[in-house]
Formats: sequence, C-alpha cells, structure tokens
Amino acid sequence: MPIPRTLLVIPVSLALLCLSPAASRAGATATPNALVPLLVTRGRAPGAALLARYRTGPRAVRAGTDYAQAGTGIGRADRFRAGSITKTFIATVVLQLAAEHRLSLSDTVEQHLPGLVRGAGNDGRALTLRSLLTHTSGLYDFTAATGGTVPVSPLEAVRIALTHPPADRGRFSYSNTNYVLLGLVIRQVTGRSYATEAERRIIAPLGLTGTSFPGSRTTLPAPHGRAYATDGSDVTDLDPRVAGAAGELVTTLADLNRFYSALLGGGLLPSHWLREMLNTRTAHGSYGMGLFPVRLPCGTTVWGHNGRISGSYVRTAATVDGRHVLTFRVNTSEIADPGLEPALLAAEFCPRTS
Repeated sequence: MPIPRTLLVIPVSLALLCLSPAASRAGATATPNALVPLLVTRGRAPGAALLARYRTGPRAVRAGTDYAQAGTGIGRADRFRAGSITKTFIATVVLQLAAEHRLSLSDTVEQHLPGLVRGAGNDGRALTLRSLLTHTSGLYDFTAATGGTVPVSPLEAVRIALTHPPADRGRFSYSNTNYVLLGLVIRQVTGRSYATEAERRIIAPLGLTGTSFPGSRTTLPAPHGRAYATDGSDVTDLDPRVAGAAGELVTTLADLNRFYSALLGGGLLPSHWLREMLNTRTAHGSYGMGLFPVRLPCGTTVWGHNGRISGSYVRTAATVDGRHVLTFRVNTSEIADPGLEPALLAAEFCPRTS
C-alpha cells in the first residue's frame, strides 16, 4: 500500500540504510553542505537547510557549527513544524516520570486510562506503557484514517484507532496513536498537559526559545518561512491538532540540535533511563523509545528521529554521546529522492575519502 504523503512521520526504513551506489559515492566524496542543493534539485523541495553542531575532545576543545541552505522560503532562524520529532520530547517526559517513580514502564494503559482502550480486539489491560513507547502495542495508526490533515482531539484519535483490530502485538508497528495515549498518561499522572510538562522539564531548562507546543494555533510564530505541499500549494497555516502529542511541535534547527545533544549527553535523563531509551530489544532493533538508530556504511550508528507533517520534513541524527548532531529540513512534505537522506547522514558522520 502506498504511504500517504501527509503521515506525520515514518522512521527511516531498513532499505534506506543501504545506500545506492550513487548516494554512497556522493556521501563519500561530498561535504554535507554540498549535498543540500540536491534536496532542491533532485529532492524537488522549494527550500532546504542544514545545521550541524559538533564538539570534540574530552572537554570540547573544538566546537563549532556548519550551516547551509538552498532554494526559497527557508532560513536559518525559521520556526517550523517538526512532526514526529515531537515523540522524542514526549518519551523524555515519560522516562523522567519513571525516574521519579511516578509511573512504571510496566504499568498497563488501563491503570492510567481506565476503560479507554477497549474495542475491536484492543484491550488496554494487555498493553504496557513500554509497548506504547516502543510502538509494539499493535494499535492502529489513526492518521492512516485522517490522512494527517484532519484536526482531532486526543480522545477522537483513540476512538478512530479502536475501530480497527490491532496488528500483531509485540511486533514493531509504527503508530501515532501510541504517543497520543502517552500524552493522556502524562496529564493523568501530573495533572498537567504534555505541553506544559515538556515546557517546564525540557524547553525552559535548555533555553529552547524557538520551540513551542502551539495547541490549536494555526499560524507559525515569527520568524518563519513558507511550507508547501507536494503539489506546490502553500500550507504554512495548519491546525496542529492533526498531530497532537504525536507531532505538534514547532521548533528551530538550533533548538533541535541543542535538545538532542543534551538528551544523548545525559543532561535530561539519569544514565539508567537513557540506556532504557536507547534499548531497541523490545522493538527487535527497529526503535528505542522516541528514538531510532541508523547504522551507516562506515560503521557509525547515529540516533535520532524524523518528522513529516503537511509542508515540512525534518531529520535529526546524532552520535550516541550527543557531541555531534545534525538537523536538516525541507519546506515540503517529503523528499522526492529517498537516497539523499542516507547520503547526507553518511557525509556528515563518516570520514570522507579523497
């Protein structure tokens, strides 16, 4: 079945981890900055931008950033919609609550949201918070029904999902419904919304001044460029309730780099819980908790997430210590040439050959 172009996110498939010969050569011989224009020409995006942040040495004796952009309607300081990169923020809040003993990953969904997940063979008594975090619950992805373009409340999103039977429970099956439920769990446990908890636990402490959860606000905060659908229509204004806790976030390139650097560097979670986040065993190597790994041809593994929402595609990847992080984005819903993403990652994180 073809993937709808407006789905909020799709992790990089295993097929993309093996670069095509052309992409492999590009990643080995070109700098990431030199590949950015290809996101416009071969990727058919109106505009593209990339920001890398790196620190080297035991005390970050060398640090810096690299920036490149191409095309139109895009800028370095832009606020943009990050789609399912939101999931890394939500997972971080849930794991912080686990570290505070306010919930357990082995808790069932029923314990926190009694009676909510019932229907068509779905049963919250058999689903744990861990299964939501790792996309192994089997719950149907509500955006497959809405196309990721229809605003719905969290309860409406769950009701849509519960009209469909579950996939194989215990197997990795990416579903935005999982993170909508985690947003409801955060409210139940803390008495505050997932947005409020993320703001006070992550956004404010890290000084992510360009990052926000817009709720139902359809406009982007300034400064911002334009967002375009694949047919060229302007979709800059969008109701974030198409995504909710699964993809509502608005942010910037620099803020995403700072967030992933802090998270992987141990600044947001105790070491035990960061290891839990990076453990892909439950999802059979496909996904941790709000993060997924990609092993590059040179042997380096990078961690991060991608996000797709109408008019925006963004990808962040970082080394496991958070010292080297890259975020790139295009101001349209997808990249026409799927080989460009792995080529960019290889160019950034693998040693270049002459």
